[in-house]
Amino acid sequence: MPLPHRVAVLVRDGVLAMELGIAHRIFGQARDADGARLYEVATCAVRPGTVRTDGDVGLTVEHGPDLLAAADTVVVPATDADDTLTALDPELEDALARRRPGARLASICTGSFVLAAAGLLDGRRATTHWRSSTVFAERFPAVALQPDVLYTDDDGVLTSAGVASGIDLCLHMVRQDHGAAVANEVARLAVVPPHRDGGQAQFIRRPLPDTDVSPTGRARQWAVDHLERPITLADLAAAAGTSTRTLTRRFREETGTSPTQWVARRRLESACELLETSDLTVEEVAARCGYGTAASLRLHMREVLGVSPRAYRRTFLGV
Repeated sequence: MPLPHRVAVLVRDGVLAMELGIAHRIFGQARDADGARLYEVATCAVRPGTVRTDGDVGLTVEHGPDLLAAADTVVVPATDADDTLTALDPELEDALARRRPGARLASICTGSFVLAAAGLLDGRRATTHWRSSTVFAERFPAVALQPDVLYTDDDGVLTSAGVASGIDLCLHMVRQDHGAAVANEVARLAVVPPHRDGGQAQFIRRPLPDTDVSPTGRARQWAVDHLERPITLADLAAAAGTSTRTLTRRFREETGTSPTQWVARRRLESACELLETSDLTVEEVAARCGYGTAASLRLHMREVLGVSPRAYRRTFLGV
């Protein structure tokens, strides 16, 4: 049996306790089909001992930076003083240097200031909390900041915006490692949406309304129920009982994307889930998800994911 993927959470003075809990909760809930843990999550600090949080409690951290040398993924949560960070203190810089070569690196919220100050985001796409984006851009001009997205993934170096998008980011990593079925089950246990695309806008003016009362919610549900057929903007507007112009505006306000982009993403997510969890042929998956032909599905998967349907299925099923 393969060893669990090792996740090290590097905490600092003033750590946001809620963000520390995200990594432990999301990775800690992931299980394989036999119920075995897929991740081993541990917390470390530059110096073992008591670490102050942003609340009225402290953390007793047993592990030091040596834990980073054995980790497959290192997660850096935010602190209550990251906006003032301009350079790393020598101990923190030394701790990050102990990371195992090839280990995945992720930050939650303003934890991205640490990665940027270490030079680990230079030339890479990254994000941070919207309130800190102006300061971040001024302080780290070598970083390709994307201030309006939920999270970024640039070749194994990942960043996220606020607390909720830290959940999205961790679910994204679980999905990368073990597929949609595992990630969806973790999301269900945490009672959160199973997938919000990283490119979705950070600031959505109102939460996604329930499908029973939201015009776009009704359109989204109708689309999910009819993925096997061609879906036009007029079809969605009819399902919503509104004009195409109004639907498009409300769709972007509620989801952060256009109706066409949302349907395309949902088709791909559905295809990936079927490839992971069923023995349907590629042709049958393509038909069920509205691609029409296996060739069309192959084209879309190569353009978006860089792999063929069969290669994707092998990754998760080993067939």
